Amino acid sequence: MDELPEFNRNALEALRVPLEDRKVSISRVNATITYPCQFMLIASMNPCPCGYYGSKEKTCCCKEEQIKQYKNKISGPLLDRIDIHIEVDPINYHQLEQQKKVQTSQEIRKRVNLARKIQLERYKSYYIFSNSELTPPLIEKFCQFDTKGKKILETAFIKLALSTRAYHRILKVARTIADLEESQKIQARHLVEAIQYRSLDRK
Repeated sequence: MDELPEFNRNALEALRVPLEDRKVSISRVNATITYPCQFMLIASMNPCPCGYYGSKEKTCCCKEEQIKQYKNKISGPLLDRIDIHIEVDPINYHQLEQQKKVQTSQEIRKRVNLARKIQLERYKSYYIFSNSELTPPLIEKFCQFDTKGKKILETAFIKLALSTRAYHRILKVARTIADLEESQKIQARHLVEAIQYRSLDRK
């Protein structure tokens, strides 16, 4: 979904149940039918209507009230249900010119496939296939971390005023980061990275 705030507010709020319960209900005059619904939501938005709020390259021409109204089109409960939200800065000419070595698609695919294999093996007795499907009891079972990690999460929970849902999402993302590193336990660095992937909670 490109330009997420430009969608109708009611349409956006209707995504909350499918994202949470993996079901979608269609109501008509004579009946209501519920279908299974499992999908990956990918959305993008600008920081403000003109697109330059916070930019180092150009000055934003939006008024504060316009920026507030623009961001408020995305409700907190909907953001809570999105595992990862990150800010991406524009790339300048010098960055384009840099010959920086990055991972190839083949290398990334290999890591992802290995992480998927780890998850399939881990959850084969629970009738789920990935970390995203973990329920609160299963999160408690499979998302173990040490005292240092607990302190990091406690600080983030209080400072960012996280909801229980956001807390669980952070743990599932941290579990995935650990799987990508083939780590059996979630390390403090995995939790820190997962928290960084929820940038809109910090706003």
